[in-house]
Amino acid sequence: MAADQRPPLTRRAVVEGALSLADSAGLGAVTIRRLANDLGVTPMALYWHFRSKDELLDGMVDRIYEQLDLTVDASAPWSEQLRTFLGSMVDVLRSHPSTALLLSTRSTTSESGLRATEVALDILWRGGFSPMEATQIVRHVLSTLTNLVSGVPGSEPQGESGELLAAQRRARSFLGSLPPERYPRLVEAAGPLSECEDEDAYFAFGLDLLLAGIETMAERER
Repeated sequence: MAADQRPPLTRRAVVEGALSLADSAGLGAVTIRRLANDLGVTPMALYWHFRSKDELLDGMVDRIYEQLDLTVDASAPWSEQLRTFLGSMVDVLRSHPSTALLLSTRSTTSESGLRATEVALDILWRGGFSPMEATQIVRHVLSTLTNLVSGVPGSEPQGESGELLAAQRRARSFLGSLPPERYPRLVEAAGPLSECEDEDAYFAFGLDLLLAGIETMAERER
């Protein structure tokens, strides 16, 4: 498409381009120059929408929050509402694993971020938690989920499938060759420790573990 026929560059288009670049090449690849080249514009065109890379990263975080489904069934128990909310968060973060950690390291005052936090705090209020307790839970949930998504065991870095498989084989071989009389549990877990065969099961287990802890705390408070 000729330059004079190209649709006007919007803030949303820049953010979507940045997320797409991070998804395909990793967050480290997201630079103003690289993104401008991908979008077919000059770097100065991006600075019209974002004054710095920091602002762009904040925009990426805001866009992820916008993708969350904040619909909860008000008639369901609070624990089921929380499961639905966190399930939506996991689904969205899994679609942007390279960007996931930004949610736990950058604050946001966008409408989407504020709304998501309000929904989470309201669900926990229904669970009987005080504002302080609910805040702590939200912080730990965000840290846990972002690390869960960005640190999948045996996850494949972009363009490095060969190196990944070789590393998995080396890890499995090393663990399997340990003296069984000293490390019986490590030897029998050589496979699971060196790779993640079922990512859906991995995320479901992590979510169950997190929710079980929160529900146990709620019972203890009562």
